[in-house]
Amino acid sequence: MRSEGRVRFIRVSSRAQMIAAGAAFAVVAGWVLTLAGIAIAHLLAAREGAALLNREAKVVSAEARVASYRRSIGGVADDLRRRQDFIDKVVQAHLGDLPRDPRAGETVSNSAGAAAATVRKVSLAVPEAAPLARIEARQLAFIESLTRYADRRALADAAHLRRLGLNPEAMLAAENRPDAQGGPLEALTTAADGSLDPRFARLGASLARMDALSHNVARLPQVSPATVGYVSSSYGYRIDPFTHAGAFHPGLDFPGPQGAPIYAAARGVVSFAGPRSGYGNCVEIDHGNGLLTRYGHMSALRTHAGAVVVPGELIGLIGSTGRSTGPHLHFEVRINDRPVDPRPFLEGTPHVSQSLARRPEPRPPHATGA
Repeated sequence: MRSEGRVRFIRVSSRAQMIAAGAAFAVVAGWVLTLAGIAIAHLLAAREGAALLNREAKVVSAEARVASYRRSIGGVADDLRRRQDFIDKVVQAHLGDLPRDPRAGETVSNSAGAAAATVRKVSLAVPEAAPLARIEARQLAFIESLTRYADRRALADAAHLRRLGLNPEAMLAAENRPDAQGGPLEALTTAADGSLDPRFARLGASLARMDALSHNVARLPQVSPATVGYVSSSYGYRIDPFTHAGAFHPGLDFPGPQGAPIYAAARGVVSFAGPRSGYGNCVEIDHGNGLLTRYGHMSALRTHAGAVVVPGELIGLIGSTGRSTGPHLHFEVRINDRPVDPRPFLEGTPHVSQSLARRPEPRPPHATGA
């Protein structure tokens, strides 16, 4: 150091220098660390704030979605209720009141009690889903009622077939033969796992049985084969018009003018059309399951073998060919080639019953035959 022309020397020891340097470094390091801490604190606060905002956004979004779902469940439930109302009204209009209560001997399930318990539990656990549970209960009740309806229809048709001497179980077995069947598989399910609710499976089986028996009933003779006022000779014992001795008559004789129309009594396939001994010009119609109708003494044929005919279709004209005493139609119903009384088949239709009624007026002398 220079002072007043004099130079002085100050000596700083290495130890002092190290202490001073260390102090300076400590100050600088402390300042840097302080700044870094402040920066880190700001960063963490920013991150925590962002996370909080994200959580709040998610909560708001979830609450909005729940509210949306609740509104949607209500809307879906209303739509399903309206659809079920529509189904109930349409079915009631076309089929009548479906049977709600089971009869003795019926095995259709009754889910009313279980469904009511389910509605109560769902209403307590998930109140917003209660309308769907109530609609499900209505749906199951409808399915079970429809099953009862199908079973009762099938039971009535089976009883009708038995009264006519036909075997409904044999008819069902014939229709359910596995031969000559096929096609792509389109499985029916009622659950996401591909299963089928047993109540719906039962409905399908009952409807299939009802349709099969109804189809067989529809093929029964139930249309009068001739538009005449009375029957000149009934089924069973009679005095033969040629031998004047007791004989068995296997059908009904419908007298009528020469050339009057003769109609198919039921749907079927013409299995024979031509002359047959004792019957003259004759047509036979196969209705399936061993059931056959025969029309004799025709003056002319209006069909041919192999033709598919429907009830009421013209198949010939009244005549007196074969073993006959005058213009008339000889009509037979045969089951497995065994003649049966045609009256029970035809009398199911009111206008046919009237045409079969015996009239008090005198009968023409030439109106019988084989």
